[in-house]
Amino acid sequence: MGATIDNIATTDKANLDIFSEVLQTLAETDKNLLVVTSDSRGSGKLVPFGQKYPQQIVEVGIAEQHLVGMAAGLASSGKKVFAVSPACFLTARALEQIKNDVAYSDNPVKLIGISAGVSYGALGSTHHSLHDYAVMRAINNLTIVAPADNFETAEAIRQAASIDTPFYIRFGKKVMPLLSETNTEFEFGKGRVIKEGKDVVLIATGETVHPALQAAQALAKDNIDVAVISMHTIKPLDTALIAKYATQCKAIVTVEEHSIYGGLGEACASFLLQNQFNKPFKIIGLPDEYTVSGSQNEIFKHYGISEAGIINEALKLLASK
Repeated sequence: MGATIDNIATTDKANLDIFSEVLQTLAETDKNLLVVTSDSRGSGKLVPFGQKYPQQIVEVGIAEQHLVGMAAGLASSGKKVFAVSPACFLTARALEQIKNDVAYSDNPVKLIGISAGVSYGALGSTHHSLHDYAVMRAINNLTIVAPADNFETAEAIRQAASIDTPFYIRFGKKVMPLLSETNTEFEFGKGRVIKEGKDVVLIATGETVHPALQAAQALAKDNIDVAVISMHTIKPLDTALIAKYATQCKAIVTVEEHSIYGGLGEACASFLLQNQFNKPFKIIGLPDEYTVSGSQNEIFKHYGISEAGIINEALKLLASK
């Protein structure tokens, strides 16, 4: 299913603001749409939703397992349920309920992980969500999505609301610029090409797509032609698009706000290796350690998830050819 951009997604806002605005639009005409939160109304930008549609929001308190179990029950009775909770808690404390009550039972809950990655940067590793792609990828019957900008967010929520299967959709907190005003197609399982290129391909997801694009634009000044893909759907992965750019480019870099283990990079590496693609390859993400504390930008810079860090890795791969 493709879609085109409209005015709800043309202003730079936090993706969570767009999430809330789209939910309000959908709830206006669909009384079966329900939001269930675990003390996340404020951080999920859902206060306006609750004020407009008080009969369509349920607060369970800090009880993530109860959140997911209730959401699954409501979905099994025909409700369109968005279950909203911080990603670090939703995908750890309620993992059994996600596995059994949602995915195994095929209840079409839209699991919304907010403040994901290192959005809660200063609160430290207990509040960092760097495991969620890995654990969710291992669960059958679950689509995993990390929108990069306002446009992808609006389309992901609109389309997910109309699909009767389980989803995990991940959001950070920062304001996100619109990545492209011309590439206005969105489809689950199909990566979005933000910039064409033939020397290096940067495959990024979520809030790391913007620094990847900045790196590509900087490298262009040195006549290095870099492609940028927003791989908004982690599962199912767009292997056809990966194969196309792995064939035409000299090197491949993946970028994610997640552990280097079990996420986008390892998914791409697995596909490339099993299909005999022999190109220089690098995963940029968070290493196997308890991460430093700080703002998201500070943590990104520390671990090379930044324009400078991505440029450095791309140049090293090209030099290895």
